[in-house]
Amino acid sequence: MKHHTLSAILLAALLPLAACNAQPAAQQNASGAATSAASAPAGSPEAVIRNKLTQTYGDQGLEVLSVTPAPVSGLYEVFLSGNQLVYMTADGNHMFTGDLIDVNKRSNLSETRREELNRIDFATLPLDSAIKEVRGNGRLKVAVFSDPDCPFCRRLEKEFEQMTDITIYNFMMPIPSLHPSAEAKAVRIWCSPNRTAAWTEWMRKGTVPPESAGCENPVKETMALGNRYGFNGTPTMVFPNGKIVPGYMPKDDLQQALEANQK
Repeated sequence: MKHHTLSAILLAALLPLAACNAQPAAQQNASGAATSAASAPAGSPEAVIRNKLTQTYGDQGLEVLSVTPAPVSGLYEVFLSGNQLVYMTADGNHMFTGDLIDVNKRSNLSETRREELNRIDFATLPLDSAIKEVRGNGRLKVAVFSDPDCPFCRRLEKEFEQMTDITIYNFMMPIPSLHPSAEAKAVRIWCSPNRTAAWTEWMRKGTVPPESAGCENPVKETMALGNRYGFNGTPTMVFPNGKIVPGYMPKDDLQQALEANQK
């Protein structure tokens, strides 16, 4: 009989793990704290589910970040490393990986919960490791995890170029499996005399960054940071209120998102 790893099951369920190989930043449930193994009474559904997953998938490096009752009686919401949200029965013997939909309200409950669980404390971002660009008065802030060879990252940069009164913190997160030359390019950009100019010239105009002898740089650290947050693609934006938005956005939508998610 063929046995599948949990990561393969989740991958098949449209929850990709290809670039997510580390635990996200500290995650919390709706009440403000994840249910820990120590706090869950022995024999409780929370403890049973944790033990079942640890025994079955612990050799894959899986971590259970929280277990909470789901909105449907008899089911439990389980948040796993890699930003994975699944649902399990109280005995831990059955799991499903699809989204939970409120039919009456026509709302995706899973999507809402993932947004809550994935929020990041903007104040904890290592902004000194980002390439900072201030346009106008810099009032609106956003952090962006970008790959210098990512086409959609470059499209997003062209939208930023049309905006004013914004501060952009670009964390370089090259994905070698997709863009083999991106990491070296990121280092060249960081080590340029004016890294902000080198970044914007490359991303918005295609001007190749100058050759560099190299320097101390945070590129590997920012790559690891993105993985730790569970980001599996670029661009991924983080707003000051902690909301995460993956992917490209056109200028009007981007302006609206910036205004709505500062605090």
